[in-house]
Amino acid sequence: MNIDLSMIAKSINRETECEADIVMTSFRSRLGDFPITGREPVVFHIRNQENETVRVSAEVNLEAEIACSRCLEPVQTPLCFSVDRVFRIGSDGLSEEDGEETDYLTGYELDTEKLLYAEILVNWPVKVLCRDDCRGICRVCGTNLNERDCSCQKTEPHPGMAAIADIFQKFKEV
Repeated sequence: MNIDLSMIAKSINRETECEADIVMTSFRSRLGDFPITGREPVVFHIRNQENETVRVSAEVNLEAEIACSRCLEPVQTPLCFSVDRVFRIGSDGLSEEDGEETDYLTGYELDTEKLLYAEILVNWPVKVLCRDDCRGICRVCGTNLNERDCSCQKTEPHPGMAAIADIFQKFKEV
């Protein structure tokens, strides 16, 4: 959804609210494609501040399915964050206050989907766990250790001991 901010930008200290639905069904990034399983409409609060800037703020609540960082099982993860952007009013439209180029603002048009995508990207969780005591997967056979144990060797030799392990292996062959 696009919001036309021209009337707000031209009216000193004017305020308005605009509700926009989140239409994206999944979040795509270099990390993968993550289904969005729950979303609430976003209410954008827009305010002209002394005819110098336009402030756009909102509270976003959605839920995405993200793989556990240890066992790779899907986890329903809430993503709740605030949007707070300030745009400088210029003769040819609005621009990011810090001068940064954006793809969600063209002249006086604000593309809410692109803005929300950028905010989700910034607020994406670094690590998601299905539970605090998740045991992960076996490095050898790939068994989910939360579901069952495997018979693989659990300890890995120190890399500096590889030469000694090779010597012992040669003596076994003789």
